[in-house]
Amino acid sequence: MYKILIIEDDQIIAKALKNHLEKWALKTQMVTDFHHIMDAFVAYDPQLILLDIALPFFNGYHWCSEIRKLSKVPIIFISSTSDNMNIVMAMNMGGDDFIAKPFDLAVVVAKIQALLRRTYSFQGQVNLLEHKGAMLNLGDASISYAGQKVELSKNEFKMLQILMENTGKVVSRDVIMKRLWDSDCFIDDNTLSVNIARLRKKLEMAGLADFIATKKGVGYLIGD
Repeated sequence: MYKILIIEDDQIIAKALKNHLEKWALKTQMVTDFHHIMDAFVAYDPQLILLDIALPFFNGYHWCSEIRKLSKVPIIFISSTSDNMNIVMAMNMGGDDFIAKPFDLAVVVAKIQALLRRTYSFQGQVNLLEHKGAMLNLGDASISYAGQKVELSKNEFKMLQILMENTGKVVSRDVIMKRLWDSDCFIDDNTLSVNIARLRKKLEMAGLADFIATKKGVGYLIGD
């Protein structure tokens, strides 16, 4: 079942959208805390977003830009300000479609279904792992934090993925080496240390110094 995130200030409109989309087997969630839109996005991990332009605190253009730093998830703008300038702005900011208010719910469903087909017939879902504001994009092997995005090598990505999947738990060096090299052959223990050191440097570049802790003689962890 596809998941839709509705970011709409008018809760009457949002509820109407939610109720109608769920009749079409589209699982939906509404944002109600407009201070923490990115937290809602990461936690829900939607396949498509319906995004209003006029929102409290920051407008839809801002949030579209923030989401685009992390994900290529399809975004449909919905707005009563449907003049050409706003439509062009929405597309330039990373939107995939635009629906003007007032709208026909049948048209909304048709546009959502068409965009989902175009998007997910040719590419897999982009997923994120998040911890304390750090977001690991499983789709493009990058880490983002406080507006900084850093690309990771294959080994750096694998190490960070297994550590973030086990946040708060120590992951042994043997488990990490098995994930990296997928082999029972002997791997020089120093090779892992070198890879961890490189990963830590990348994390520092993203503003995440001391993100990975060492448990001497055991392994590594990302603390709660």
